[in-house]
Amino acid sequence: MAEDEPPGASLKPLVFRVDETTPEVVQSVLLERGWSKFDQHERNVEDWNLYWRTSSFRMAEHANVKPWQCLNHHPGTTRLTRKDLLARHLQHMGRLYGTPLYAFLPPTFVMPSDYSKFVAEYFKEKQALDAKLSYWICKPAELSRGRGIIIFSDIKNLIFADTCIIQKYICNPLLVGRYKCDLRVYVCVTGFKPLTIYIYQEGLVRFATEKFDLGDLENSYAHLTNSSINRSGASYEKIKEVVGSGCKWTLSRFFSYLRSWDVDDLLLWQKINHVVILTVLAIAPSVPFAANCFELFGFDILIDDNLKPWLLEVNYSPGLSLECSADVSVKRRLIHDTIELIHLHSLRNERKESCGAANGSPGVSLAGKDRGQGSDLPYESFSQLRCRRGFSKDETPVQKAVTTCPENRHTCQPQEALSRQKEVHPSTREPPKAKPKARARHPALKTLIPCVSLIQPRGREKGLSPHVQPDSSWVPGPQAGNFVLIFPFNEATFGASRNGLNVRRIIQELQKLTHKQCSQVAEKKIKRK
Repeated sequence: MAEDEPPGASLKPLVFRVDETTPEVVQSVLLERGWSKFDQHERNVEDWNLYWRTSSFRMAEHANVKPWQCLNHHPGTTRLTRKDLLARHLQHMGRLYGTPLYAFLPPTFVMPSDYSKFVAEYFKEKQALDAKLSYWICKPAELSRGRGIIIFSDIKNLIFADTCIIQKYICNPLLVGRYKCDLRVYVCVTGFKPLTIYIYQEGLVRFATEKFDLGDLENSYAHLTNSSINRSGASYEKIKEVVGSGCKWTLSRFFSYLRSWDVDDLLLWQKINHVVILTVLAIAPSVPFAANCFELFGFDILIDDNLKPWLLEVNYSPGLSLECSADVSVKRRLIHDTIELIHLHSLRNERKESCGAANGSPGVSLAGKDRGQGSDLPYESFSQLRCRRGFSKDETPVQKAVTTCPENRHTCQPQEALSRQKEVHPSTREPPKAKPKARARHPALKTLIPCVSLIQPRGREKGLSPHVQPDSSWVPGPQAGNFVLIFPFNEATFGASRNGLNVRRIIQELQKLTHKQCSQVAEKKIKRK
């Protein structure tokens, strides 16, 4: 302890605040890490470091947040998580920068305002298909967990009361053992000004529990992958072909399954990264600035039998209940890694400094040392992580980007020092409808890292696929557990996101990256021949 540090200033634990909606796993993980739960009867009203709840915060709460505090929601993000607003923003981006760029969103109509447009499209398609049926899905704009969803081919069956969206139903999903599935991909935006996006390299794959059948559109267990629906199905506990019992896999198991059929899972993951970046870009310029907050999103991605990713929706406060072994293995580590990522160690230092400076006393609401340090916790405590408050004159702009946030002096990005092993689950072979693409095998953990997030030292990192070469102009970026930085992804996007957001320049760089990746794939195919 420094001589001028107030006695006891580094002895108090970090404090988290909750309400009745805070997931149990969040509280459990924080307590495991040595945090204390906020008690308004025992502590000063401002004596907490992290407030995590399901619902959003008012702008007044964001405006009054203290330097040592952090909120788990960012204002303005419901523009992504309300289905109607998401559709409007992505459609607007398509008009500005080209419809093909945003073709990952199925054709969408917002009801009731787009009703006449939908009817015109419905009969146009019906006439073009002649005797063939067209399929549509209707989703309430604000409901979740599969509630209120209907799938129809005859417009006579369309019924809606409140605001909803109607989308073209993806009739050719990638099936695993004849069961439909989608991916839950976790994304953490640690700031919008400047924009900083991390993707989680583990996640969940959610299955329908009855075999996919377009002849029975009313069977929710065959068409919807929501676990809240499928848990009540008669086939949930049964051993299903390839899938097994239950309705969830880990994302690493799913990619291992794809690799067993020589599918280029790395290319697929790159495409998913692009979907995430382009989706967040749709709202980033209009999101208000707010310090000391972050947003954990749940992106729902459906893969079709041509291995194209489709964005279904973006979830606000994605579900964190622990319903099965896949949930436990993914979600507990997700929360641990999220805490590492938001890096409240730097906030604690700010609190200690401010309290120490005030009246020369430690203050009654000081949140001090992380009690997890030196314990047998499975994850490092904040005090064990390195936090750089500035950068040297020799650092590149990219290093500056991952070192400090110019518009938020209270947070900085951590350097992850942990090395964890992933369990690769066995899977039964079941080919996708698309013709498999031959490729070299590569380890499950590292293959989830796409070119867009290959933020690593020059030269090839041990364990990476041989055909993946990092951009030599790029430098190592932060990684907290399984969270990897995907934006900014090079010097140009770093510069385009500093003073304001130059979306056009960013999209140009993303298109260059896509072209480069496609060229690498083409070269690899030629070499194999």
